Amino acid sequence: MHDIEPYYSWRHIYTAEGDSASPFYGREYSEFTFSERVYDHFIHPQWDNIGSPTLFLKLLYCNYDEQFAVLEFMGEWNDCLYNDVMTLKREVIDLLLAEGIQKFLLVGENVMNFHYSDDCYYEEWADETIDGWIAGVNFQEHVKREMASIGIDQYIFWGGDLDELPWRTFKPQDLMLKIETIFNRRLKF
Repeated sequence: MHDIEPYYSWRHIYTAEGDSASPFYGREYSEFTFSERVYDHFIHPQWDNIGSPTLFLKLLYCNYDEQFAVLEFMGEWNDCLYNDVMTLKREVIDLLLAEGIQKFLLVGENVMNFHYSDDCYYEEWADETIDGWIAGVNFQEHVKREMASIGIDQYIFWGGDLDELPWRTFKPQDLMLKIETIFNRRLKF
């Protein structure tokens, strides 16, 4: 797991540590010191610790004018033991919402497992994205099944074109337009 690093090809456009409105403003990263881990596996030092022992993320892109953010996740999403969604909501999402972000793209291909508790924080998050959406891209099938088993799929949209989206091939604004095109197609049917 230590060689799985967050996507870095948009760093010339945006860095969360350089954005004064970001929850990660001012963070410094090492390329050589591996200090964070998911259970007994060290992870790449570029991932951001949000206060969960098992779930890490990287705010890859944030555009306040277009109210859009891309977050890439790594590890185990464990609401049962660590209430990861509460930590995510309070430490990251609430701060982004306060800055006007309404469209959240969650990249979940490196989320290895999901353990559920309830859907209260997901519902709160969805209720607060009045003019936006929460989209899950490339989550693994077993993770989506677990999330859907307690109804999280009514708050985070995935499936269809979102399951195999080659998101790395897009520029951030083009990615947002692609997601909105997918949503608009779904709303027509």
